[in-house]
Amino acid sequence: MTPQPHPQAGAAVKAADRAHVFHSWSAQELIDPLAVAGAEGSYFWDYEGKRYLDFASGLVYTNIGYQHPKVVAAIQEQAAKMTTFAPAFAIEARSEAARLIAERTPGDLDKIFFTNAGADAVEHAVRMARLHTGRPKVLSAYRSYHGGTQQAINLTGDPRRWASDSGTAGAVHFWAPFLYRSRFYAETEEQECARALEHLETTIAFEGPGTIAAIILETIPGTAGIMTPPAGYLAGVREICDKYGIVFVLDEVMAGFGRTGTWFAADLYDVVPDLMTFAKGVNSGYVPLGGVAISARIAETFAERPYPGGLTYSGHPLACAAAVATINVMTEEGIVEHAARLGTDVVGPALRELAERHPSVGEVRGTGMFWALELVRNRETREPLVPYNATGQDATAMSAFAASAKTHGVWPFVNMNRTHVVPPCNISEAELKEGLAVLDTALSVADEYTE
Repeated sequence: MTPQPHPQAGAAVKAADRAHVFHSWSAQELIDPLAVAGAEGSYFWDYEGKRYLDFASGLVYTNIGYQHPKVVAAIQEQAAKMTTFAPAFAIEARSEAARLIAERTPGDLDKIFFTNAGADAVEHAVRMARLHTGRPKVLSAYRSYHGGTQQAINLTGDPRRWASDSGTAGAVHFWAPFLYRSRFYAETEEQECARALEHLETTIAFEGPGTIAAIILETIPGTAGIMTPPAGYLAGVREICDKYGIVFVLDEVMAGFGRTGTWFAADLYDVVPDLMTFAKGVNSGYVPLGGVAISARIAETFAERPYPGGLTYSGHPLACAAAVATINVMTEEGIVEHAARLGTDVVGPALRELAERHPSVGEVRGTGMFWALELVRNRETREPLVPYNATGQDATAMSAFAASAKTHGVWPFVNMNRTHVVPPCNISEAELKEGLAVLDTALSVADEYTE
């Protein structure tokens, strides 16, 4: 589709937004949101007719791109048949979505509790774990993001937690492995893995194993930096959880449904959690949907004991119809395999080649359509290109990088000193190379801020 300029319409949209919309994670008077006129495939465009290749997939959720015709048609068909219905009933769209998800989850995660998004999926996973164990505490990693609701934000490890963290939510944080910025003075992946597991078990010992209900980890942390765990780490966490009777929760909200080149990131590590949260890619965000995949052991706890939790829109028909269509499209079109191939054959080699030429690139990491570039001022010291949690003038270098990408038609994902390469999983190879060429140009701007 060729975007047509409609600047007056755009001005009206922008004026209404600034008058009435309260934006998340923002100082309201300091933002300037782009007015978006439309989107299709891997692109969106503004009312001036400028088109952007979306290297952020929205917020890393449009795994099949925008406006996939089969999913749009499925939503329309469901709306004509049954727009909504209460969650206590069995309806076709809900049942089929649950069946398709359970077919793809690892191990015996065969029961699906539907939520509206990833944050409330985390809330309910934690509630299930606490009720199952009778214990109060939950352990989570510092470099993590688990959602914006009260429990989920307390479990989150990044600075967005600080304003809401009263220290009373039963959340305990620990360091997960990340060799590039090791907290364990490790020099190899093997050392990092062993020392991170020792640190976790020591944390459990000092917190009291009998007080800990769950350990929750993003299988591959997303917003915090796409740090793929070293071989053996998740299996080691599984063993520790089994040893102390702790529920193991994997958060696959961002990494799930093809993003890593597998249906779930857990498939890469041959590990089965007790509970697994999902959202985003389950229907590419076309209608809000999330959920918890539940093991037989946890489900048995609530076989004759009521689960004290629910949502009015749990398993909403429109959302579930979108999920059914999305999963079928991903299967029929080989989108998961496509993401794996492009990650291995195109993105990985291209980003490593960029790292050789650009002094601002400290590390490349990722898999599938899930990659990050760690940008630094100095490769030797690994000083980040901007300080941790930088804002305003302190974030100038990353702002300049992002501005360059946007000027040349790519919308980047930027967080702190990183840019993530997370386009739709069905992006074409030609589109991908187009975006990588713009990334090359923008990195030259970042290079100007290196030592």
